[in-house]
Amino acid sequence: MAKILAKNLTNKRVMLTDGSELGFASNVVMDIHSGSLLYLLVKPAIMVDTSKYKTQDNYILIPFEAVRAAKDYAIVDKKIVQGNGIN
Repeated sequence: MAKILAKNLTNKRVMLTDGSELGFASNVVMDIHSGSLLYLLVKPAIMVDTSKYKTQDNYILIPFEAVRAAKDYAIVDKKIVQGNGIN
């Protein structure tokens, strides 16, 4: 996967690989020791059922390994996101 800079994700729409919209990227969670990005924090759209996703403080936690692209939208792999556990 190509490198994705955290600053390029802020306020981007986040979509799953099936074309459904999750919401807007808000922030990232980083491992301070390695510098690795762990999660993309997504403010969910109103119509999104967040019970299918790992959440914290009203944000969906997307494992950064699921981020596939970040151009006009941030695209995340639905299988990885939903297989990551619930709350």
